[in-house]
Amino acid sequence: MTSVLACEGVERRFRTPAAVVEVLRGVDLRVDAGELAVVLGPSGSGKTTLLHILAGLDRPDAGEVWWGGTRLGALSRSRLTALRARNVGLVFQQHYLLEDLTALENALLPMRIVGEVDERRGRELLALVGLSHREGHLPAHLSGGERQRAAVARALALDPPCLIADEPTGSLDRPRALEVFRLLRDLAAVEGKAVVLVTHDETLLGEARDGGGRVSVYRLADGVLVPEAVPGLT
Repeated sequence: MTSVLACEGVERRFRTPAAVVEVLRGVDLRVDAGELAVVLGPSGSGKTTLLHILAGLDRPDAGEVWWGGTRLGALSRSRLTALRARNVGLVFQQHYLLEDLTALENALLPMRIVGEVDERRGRELLALVGLSHREGHLPAHLSGGERQRAAVARALALDPPCLIADEPTGSLDRPRALEVFRLLRDLAAVEGKAVVLVTHDETLLGEARDGGGRVSVYRLADGVLVPEAVPGLT
């Protein structure tokens, strides 16, 4: 079976005035439908660089990335951009909602960009993330957790098979962080999405354990991604 998202032998390095910094060294990862892959690591460990490469926002210096059976290295930038909208939904630490649009209008944005607006689907997505009662509210009138959930709805607008989330709970208090993490966990376990979630908050692993479904945990350190066995996780 072809994985929804995969990379093999990925390397990324950056030149500084003093030296060449190896951020990623031979990273391998495969994520299947219905799987939550949690990548742990402290700030500065290369987690965001890895996600940018998986999302096609950056090119590796070596190695390959696949979305399903499509090899990203073979794509032009324009083709890559067009495919990204339908293959990968992105969720960041900041919600990046447009402040003058309602929750529903923000959720519909990816559809507007490709010219396929479906308000019924937009409302279904808001219901999925628990925001039906807030669809007409501007971001300024939503809580932090509600903004992040609206951002998740927007990421799901074109029904991508994969979600990539970069520290999506990092700016939230504990109750809201758990709320958003559980949502992403359930999108894998219940909705069958392949979800890659980067975090430095290891306490969230308990929530992953309680949600059922397939969960994989990795630790990124010194540019190397290592699978980690966590008791109670499948």
